[in-house]
Amino acid sequence: MAAIKEKKIPTEAELLKMPESDYMNDAQLGFFRARLQQMERELLQNADETTEHLRETVIVPDPADRATIEEEHALELRTRDRERKLIKKVQQSLARIESGDYGYCEETGEPIGIPRLLARPTATLSLEAQQRRELRQKLYGD
Repeated sequence: MAAIKEKKIPTEAELLKMPESDYMNDAQLGFFRARLQQMERELLQNADETTEHLRETVIVPDPADRATIEEEHALELRTRDRERKLIKKVQQSLARIESGDYGYCEETGEPIGIPRLLARPTATLSLEAQQRRELRQKLYGD
């Protein structure tokens, strides 16, 4: 029986040293798949913890304490809402890996770049395209 060779996932430093001609090769895609899957697991775990935390109702007679608890819950819910949106982006990024579109700008088709993807694994636009979009939003408010 032949031993199955396990693919080694490169480190960030190894990714950055790879030549541009290797852009979005199997090793790089494996790295980002693993990173995105880890992000998804953490976000889902946070959501479960929030649900459990919010179920633990504590009756506090003091109005100031009650207001503090309600404010903490509101803040926690806003955070979870942002994370819910991020989960969707993570899942879309994983789908882009499977379809072969990951790492390329949605607008231009150009490579997004390893450094940008390391900073923001869910990026769908190159830095230049993102800057253009933000400028348009600032100018036209769309």
